Parts: sequence; structure tokens; C-alpha cells
Amino acid sequence: MKPLNPTFAGLGTTIFTVMSQLAQQHGAINLGQGFPDTDGPLALRERAAQALIEGPNQYPPMVGVEALRQALAAHAKRFYDLAYDWRSEVVVTSGGTEALTASIMALVKPGDEVILFEPAYDSYRPIIEAVGGVAKSIPLKAPGWTLNEQALAAAFSPRTKVVLLNSPMNPAGKVFSRAELELLATFLKRFDALAICDEVYEHLTFDGLKHTPLATLPGMYERCVRVGSAGKIFSLTGWKVGWVTGPAALIGAVSKAHQFITFTTAAALQIAVAHGLDNFESYYLTLAKELEGNRDYLSNALSQLGFEPLLAQGTYFLTTDISKLRFNGSDVEFCKHMTEHARVAAIPLSVFFSGDAPQTLVRFAFCKQRSVLEESVRRLSAHFKRN
Repeated sequence: MKPLNPTFAGLGTTIFTVMSQLAQQHGAINLGQGFPDTDGPLALRERAAQALIEGPNQYPPMVGVEALRQALAAHAKRFYDLAYDWRSEVVVTSGGTEALTASIMALVKPGDEVILFEPAYDSYRPIIEAVGGVAKSIPLKAPGWTLNEQALAAAFSPRTKVVLLNSPMNPAGKVFSRAELELLATFLKRFDALAICDEVYEHLTFDGLKHTPLATLPGMYERCVRVGSAGKIFSLTGWKVGWVTGPAALIGAVSKAHQFITFTTAAALQIAVAHGLDNFESYYLTLAKELEGNRDYLSNALSQLGFEPLLAQGTYFLTTDISKLRFNGSDVEFCKHMTEHARVAAIPLSVFFSGDAPQTLVRFAFCKQRSVLEESVRRLSAHFKRN
């Protein structure tokens, strides 16, 4: 048989699948994968059901139904004072990962260098490499995950085409500061590069922090495309409704890539998401406060068991250092041990690095019902206090 595409043929089973299967095998609570265990607003689900019955149920416009594109443009203006033309600067996709894929396919050609900040979401690198791009990583260091000028200077080159910026950042829970964004902007202008901004957790920030899109900085609007997700805003991850916003010159190319990936997304779900953006702002603003409470509960409880939680400024995730637990093994082995013996699953952070990776950091998802987190703490307490 002739060789297959090495980017995908050489990939192993993702750690998310491994840990989820192990959790199921041992009856463990799965705090590994980042999805809520309750569905989003009933009113949105009812609106989707109504739209499904009433129709239309044929292909909606390739770039998205008008109501959703208008709602997304209004949302960007309301929160960030970004003035996107809904006709030419918004495209709806089948989820955030498809939005990222279409953006990378549209903006990156073979040989272009794409800068990633690690720990990085696991889909970035394979997509970049599949289109012939060259991924260059900037590893950030715990506990602050701070971006500095020396790291940027070492990574940027005349071949740099795109920076892929994830803020709020999965898995680290970091929200990039204004100063870090301004520093990055100087390099983008100096090297005439673009940015794909993965902002799916834009409303899930804590402690009074506000998400600042890179596109709002001087000279950045024309260089940035922004990826968003209804799944994260409305706790409806299974709907797979995402979007990309940006200047028409870039979004035109993104939409052409999108047309050959999924072409379009279910109209009923798009109609419901538009309804949510226009009428249920209180849901996702309240959700951030609820998740902040979950973060604080889990962080305090894990601290008492010998874990060392790092600051989570946003997202669904809490990273903890396990050094003081004196486990004799890697973070991967620790997570498997904890799943099998404490019956709580988490994700080792080393899988989010391409080179040298820390071996003592693990990620817990706290986007669960409080009762689930409380039972997880009881199980962890019974195991680690005994050991």
C-alpha cells in the first residue's frame, strides 16, 4: 500500500480517548474532558426544536444564516467595539475546531511558519502540518505562563506567516495580559504576520478579568481572525456551532476553505444560537461566576490533599502540580493511577507540549455540577489521605 498522509497516519490515540475509556472501565468520575454535565438554556433548546419543526431544513447559506451573522456582529460590537460587517466579515462553522481548520487552511501555505504557545490545544499542530505549514513552538513556563520578548524574538523569522493565539488559554487557564498582547502586536507588525485568535472561552474569565481580543489593539484589526464557539458560551458543546470573524480580505478566504470542509451547519441550531446571543447574555455572564465558584472549591480542596493548584484565570480548567505527592512516575502514569485507584480522571499536561514538557502538572475540568466535584473530592481524599 502506498503511504498515507503521515500527519494523521502517525497520530496515536488521543489522551482524551485513553483517559475517558479508562474512566469508564473503572467507574471513575471524568474530570478530564472539558464539557459540562448539564445542558444549556432550555429556551435555546426549545427555539432549536421549534426551528427544526417549522423549517427550513435544507441547506442554509454557506456562510451562515443571516440572523446568526447579524447577532455575531452585534455581539462583537457590544462587548469589544469591533465593527464587523455581517455580510462579508462573519462566517459560521460546524464548531470551533472546524473554524480553526478553515482559518489555518485559508491563511497558511506550504512552508509558512506558524507560531504556537505551549501548552497548546492538541488540534493545532496536526492541522498546520497537514496543509504544509511549519509549527514553531514557544513553550511557556508555569506557574505564570508569561510571554516575554526574548521568546518571541527567537521564534519569529521572515517565514513567520501566522501566530495562533489562544486566550483564555486551554489548558493553562491563562488570560494574556494587555502588555503581552501589545508585545505580540509589535512582532506581528514588524514581521508582517497574521493572527488566528482562538477565543472560544472569551466569556469564561474570573476574578474580574476581562478578555481583550488582540484585534482591538491598534493596527491589529486587519491582521486578526477571531474564532468563537456557541458550545462554550451556552454549554451546548454537542451542537458544534462555531464562527470566524475578521476583515473581509481574510474571511473571504476562510469561507472558501469552510465550503469544502462542512459547507454549512444545521439551520435550526444557528437560529437558536442567534436567539441566545440576542436575548440570553445573562446566562453566560452568570455561568462565569458559577465556574469561578467551582474553581475555588476544587482548588481549595485539592490544596488540602497535597496538590498545588496554579492560578486559573479563565476556561474550564485547573492545573495542579503533583510534586508534593511524591508519586514515582510521570504525569501520564499519575493520571492513570488516579483513575484506576482513586476513580477520578484528569489529563496530564505534558501531552500539550511538543518538546521538553513538565512531568508534574495535571489538568482537572471543573465545568461540572458541584455535587460531582464534591464526590470527586471525597474519592481523592479517601485515596491520598490513606496513601
